Amino acid sequence: MATESQATPAADAASVTPRESDPNFVTALARGLELLRCFRTGESMLGNQDFVRRTGFPKATVSRLAGTLVQLGYLRYDDSLGKYALDAGVLALGYSYLSASNVVTLARPHMLAFAQAYGVSVSLGKRERMEVIYLESIRNDAGVMLGLGVGSRLSLVSSSMGRAYLAALPAARRERVLSEFAVAYPEQWKMQEVAMRASVAQAAAQGYAASFRDWHPAIHACAVAFRPVGEKELHMLSCSASYGSVDEAVFHDRLAPALRALAGRLSDPAS
Repeated sequence: MATESQATPAADAASVTPRESDPNFVTALARGLELLRCFRTGESMLGNQDFVRRTGFPKATVSRLAGTLVQLGYLRYDDSLGKYALDAGVLALGYSYLSASNVVTLARPHMLAFAQAYGVSVSLGKRERMEVIYLESIRNDAGVMLGLGVGSRLSLVSSSMGRAYLAALPAARRERVLSEFAVAYPEQWKMQEVAMRASVAQAAAQGYAASFRDWHPAIHACAVAFRPVGEKELHMLSCSASYGSVDEAVFHDRLAPALRALAGRLSDPAS
């Protein structure tokens, strides 16, 4: 099972500092957004020390940034706990993005039909830094209720979506991404590099990635990467089920081919 790793200061802060020499780059704005990115799936509240540890910013800077975000409605502060939570402003931005996404609108009915036809859960995602983020999720597997939905984030190296993404990249770019991951999450990289590379090589050969109880001990999944109509970036489709309800052979023989066909219907013919 992959453990949830926390970003190191070098992982988050490094995304800000290289651009600070750009006259069009507003460092204060970038740092404020870094605070919002500190929240992980399943975390409802963070304190100043959490922000300092995950961004590498000075405590005084974190306090000013957090205070500004509270005033703007992107964070709220709980006096009794001395911690911050995401506020409605972040939710509004997220739903504005999703409502304007042609990919989500186009994919949703196909995903629903797939989930109903095969009795599995189906998700749509894309890479977000060193993770995969869910843009849509249709849950149709009663065997496991993990609470994953829109906005959930998974590991780029242990999830089937992440492996499908890596397998679809040109080799040189894939190695650059993996080098960044190794720096950001050295412990996870050390534990999972060998298995991940074998899985990515297999995914590149067969056209889909599989994760059989790698990301979670109760989950089987497979995923494909594709470039949607009108989009420049790769997106991923995955289907998953509890390991006791769907055998690995079913994923290889039925679900993966069907998922590849679905991705083909949503793909840009020019890609």
